[in-house]
Amino acid sequence: MLGSGTVSYEVGGNLDATCFGGIAAVHRLVTKLGLVDQINEGLHLLKVHLPYHESDHVLNLTYNVMCGGTRLEDIERLRHDTAYMNALGADLIPDPTTAGDFCRRFAETDVVELMEAINAVRPQLWAGRGGDLLGPLAYIDADGTIVPTSGRRKAGMDMSYNRIWGYAPLIVSLANTKEVLYLVNRPGNAPSHQDAATWIDKAIDLVQPHAPRVCLRGDTDFSLTAHFDRWAARVDFVFGMDNNHALRTRAEALAETCWTRLHRDATAQNATAQNATAQNAAGQNAAAQNATAQNAAGQIRARRDNHKQAIVAERGYLNLELNYEDVACFDYQPGKCDRSYRVVALRKNISRSRGEQVLIDEVRYFFYITTRTDLSAEQVVACANQRCDQENIIASLKSGVGALRVPLHDLVSNWAYMVIAALAWNIKSWFAMMMHRKADRRDYIRMEFRRFFNTIILIPAMVTRRARAITIRLIGYNPALDRLFSAWNTTERTRFG
Repeated sequence: MLGSGTVSYEVGGNLDATCFGGIAAVHRLVTKLGLVDQINEGLHLLKVHLPYHESDHVLNLTYNVMCGGTRLEDIERLRHDTAYMNALGADLIPDPTTAGDFCRRFAETDVVELMEAINAVRPQLWAGRGGDLLGPLAYIDADGTIVPTSGRRKAGMDMSYNRIWGYAPLIVSLANTKEVLYLVNRPGNAPSHQDAATWIDKAIDLVQPHAPRVCLRGDTDFSLTAHFDRWAARVDFVFGMDNNHALRTRAEALAETCWTRLHRDATAQNATAQNATAQNAAGQNAAAQNATAQNAAGQIRARRDNHKQAIVAERGYLNLELNYEDVACFDYQPGKCDRSYRVVALRKNISRSRGEQVLIDEVRYFFYITTRTDLSAEQVVACANQRCDQENIIASLKSGVGALRVPLHDLVSNWAYMVIAALAWNIKSWFAMMMHRKADRRDYIRMEFRRFFNTIILIPAMVTRRARAITIRLIGYNPALDRLFSAWNTTERTRFG
């Protein structure tokens, strides 16, 4: 199917084009939100602004990430893309060495000022089209992660609990919009909860005025009982609790009538059946109707054999399988609290086998402490498990965005780079909140960063710049352009072709 012929490459000197046609729309959004002014007013790292301001350095690093860059050296390719610079209205952008020097100018207070400058523009989006995403309940999630490094001379690095050298940043995010509210770099041996209460309080102050109700979520490391009473006076929370002797004794002492069977949501049906049914409902083609008829006749593709299970049984490995789960509730007052809170106990019955031998079943307990009385025990467990979606945000920051990298020489400079690179992820959420259609807003917020890059940023375009007027002429038609224009002010767009 692939053919080949004579290939001729020509260099056109009368055309100014770039493959990053969507970056102009992103920069316009950032500018209209006032982020440029906020950064320049909050950060004071340069004594003389010749020619760059603090916002130029920050956005240069951020846009490098948004255009697929994974390291500082990737800025060099953008410095030679005149169409890219014309799309941003720039005559010159900092080179990689200058960008690295800028990050090394940061002190801890400067990084905090940068985060607050970014947070200062969020209320405009939350009060606008993003407001429906925060209601009726906004969830603030907190978690720590490990950022490994093979370097030996990076100041502030340390060995983590699992013997990995690197840093241990804390991430506080807003689950409704997938935004990273605060990102705090710490040495690798820092526990997840270290100084977490300070940043959780800042996140509450930021979100609470714009949300009808706020709920905190975190794993067992964030059950900071010394702060429960203060948080309960302002917001709700759902935290995991360690399986300690006091809670386990209370759970084992409960009568069997106090326990109810936990029924989790059924798994999704066969994907082939779902697609065929959807196509049939839309009346797209006869093949979908045939597939649906086959599914109705019981001809859904059979599930393949479990090869992993066969190897476990053959080699006599210990195999654990969940039989069922029960939940129960009781009140419990932690030692550092002045009041009691609702605790939901989750009891798992697990069958144990080794090869063909069936061993004695095992019972494990998990505990969740919460102020939520409007939820059943099953719903509390589901709410706590939904916090695991923050792992997808962390994974995107690590692999998709590349924000959790350590390209510089010490903890603070790497912290500054992490915050600046994570701004690219936040801009994706801001862009999604500007969509006209609610369904598009939710789809783009859930979208992976790489797909956002391919859909919105990576659009071939010719750029013409005259004074302050910039014309972006997109080359060819892309279905994603409808979504791009959906987030664009009608007075600032022109459809071609």
